[in-house]
Amino acid sequence: MSAFRIQQRAKSQYTILELHGELDAHTSPQLEDMLQNLIKEDRIKIIVNCQNLDYIASAGLGVFMAYIEDLRQRGGDIKLSNMKPRVFNVFDLLGFPTLYDIFETEDQAIHQFSAMN
Repeated sequence: MSAFRIQQRAKSQYTILELHGELDAHTSPQLEDMLQNLIKEDRIKIIVNCQNLDYIASAGLGVFMAYIEDLRQRGGDIKLSNMKPRVFNVFDLLGFPTLYDIFETEDQAIHQFSAMN
């Protein structure tokens, strides 16, 4: 099992979270804490780069579901980018593409946020 970690960086008013490894019931609290802190800091425009995410379980998907409404009510959002096919398939299976914007690249996600303003 690959160790899960989150790298955070800022790109103008956007927060980029790079997920590495496997997001499951054991590691999803790390993402939850990160999102809670970002909301407290009013950093509500979040792009999750999944380029190095090898696996996502339903617990990981649940974290996204838990915070999306709060972010959108505050005028923010979560956009997802750079998904590997097998990670995208999990999102797709559960209907996430209808709820979230999923992009091939981080720059496309940033462009979409810019277009919203």
